[in-house]
Amino acid sequence: MGSSSSSYAPKTVYLNVDGKVQKVVFSRHCSPCDIKELLCSSSNVPRNTAIMVVDQEGALVSIDPTMPTNSPDSLYKVVPLSTGQLGEKEDMFQNVLSQVAEQFSRAFRINELKTEVTNRLAMLEKRVELEGLKVVEIEKCKNDLKKLRDEMASRGGGRVNCPCKYNFDDGKKVTPRRDVPNYPKYTLSQETVEALKKPTFDVWHWEHNEMLSCLEYMYHDLGLVKEFNMNPITLKRWLLGIQENYRNNPFHNFRHCFCVSQMMYGMIHLCNLQEKLTLTDMGILMTAAVCHDLDHPGYNNTYQINARTELAVRYNDISPLENHHCAVAFQILSLPECNIFANVDPEAFKQIRQAIITLILATDMARHGEILESFKQKVDNFDFTNEEHVTCLKMVLIKCCDISNEVRPTEVAEPWVDCLLEEYFMQSDREKSEGLPVAPFMDRDKVTKPTAQIGFIKFVLIPMFETVMKIEEIMVQPLRDSRDHYEELKQIDDAMTEKKQTENMSLGGKKK
Repeated sequence: MGSSSSSYAPKTVYLNVDGKVQKVVFSRHCSPCDIKELLCSSSNVPRNTAIMVVDQEGALVSIDPTMPTNSPDSLYKVVPLSTGQLGEKEDMFQNVLSQVAEQFSRAFRINELKTEVTNRLAMLEKRVELEGLKVVEIEKCKNDLKKLRDEMASRGGGRVNCPCKYNFDDGKKVTPRRDVPNYPKYTLSQETVEALKKPTFDVWHWEHNEMLSCLEYMYHDLGLVKEFNMNPITLKRWLLGIQENYRNNPFHNFRHCFCVSQMMYGMIHLCNLQEKLTLTDMGILMTAAVCHDLDHPGYNNTYQINARTELAVRYNDISPLENHHCAVAFQILSLPECNIFANVDPEAFKQIRQAIITLILATDMARHGEILESFKQKVDNFDFTNEEHVTCLKMVLIKCCDISNEVRPTEVAEPWVDCLLEEYFMQSDREKSEGLPVAPFMDRDKVTKPTAQIGFIKFVLIPMFETVMKIEEIMVQPLRDSRDHYEELKQIDDAMTEKKQTENMSLGGKKK
């Protein structure tokens, strides 16, 4: 205890203040500020005066608890500092700091680094600003394009809206859905299975997922999945890709695709073609039917050629739409996840591809007379072992299916006429706005439903189906019934027109 207290004994220093000896006692616990205050009070120096303590030789003594003790014989001298002296010391201190800063600057090239960093920051800020402007411009362009498309779609648009959906020149491919197909599986009842084989099948009561399930069933039922060793998941993906690449036109849409494919499936059964054709032939017929109008833009070949669209230029005015349907079909098949013929021998696939192209190109109505005449020359001595005969039959079959709506019951067929006329009127309106020739059967000011159908049924459908149905009569009678139906409608229209004209003449006479 005693030794411990001795370590805290006060400390004494002797000062010389203006020639007088002053004794100052302070504890070791004092801070430098406390010691300075003691020194000022004991030496009669005003408070807040800057002082310094020097020994007899003039050396500066630190004012802190470690300050050495002295004796009356070796006094410390207290020297008050004037404002000038303080200023000089501050200047000297600032000068030293400046020199040190300059040395650091030279050593580490601070100014150069600062300039470089500043320049880089400025460049980055400029780049960020430019990138931001680019994003804004891109978004603006996207919005402008969307508005333009919407505007053109709403009014029939200019020619830029008609070219094909896919540009094959830039290497881009069709991108149908790549996920695992998940359309709800529609369980076909026995009643539906039987109805699918007949022309009376009502195509209007089915959702897209149900139509996809029906198409899938057809491929399984005909033995095509087994014949071509198709992966069932690939078949699903392919069908989804097909659906996705039909546009939402009034007539040429996915429901029309299903309509044609279902009629082909029905004709295979009605004409008992399973016993007369190979499985490869039936696969070609069904696949061509499914793909025959892919990415149809809603404007026919006549418009494409007269308007000199991209499709017409690409295919030299030769069946531009049909060539495009083929191209899109094989773009989809070129995707591994959608290639239903992936397990077919390359040489066999080459022949299948050529056969599908031949059938899709045959759907161009400009070739109708040529194809039908060729078939008429063969039908009386038709030979199923003759490859040329079979090819001609397949061409006529897909043509029949493509324009077979009037074979169906009136309540199923007539809505298709409305859809087709709507698409025709859209085209004729556009042709008028662009100063292009307008076909009378497409002009909303000249055509009526009866006049549109009577001629088509009498001079196109009945002759073709009568030629094909020398094998089977069941599909011709509905066409005759449909012709009679529209002739009755025409008589009613003519009577109404005549009555209206009589009334107008009567009113005119009264006015006189």
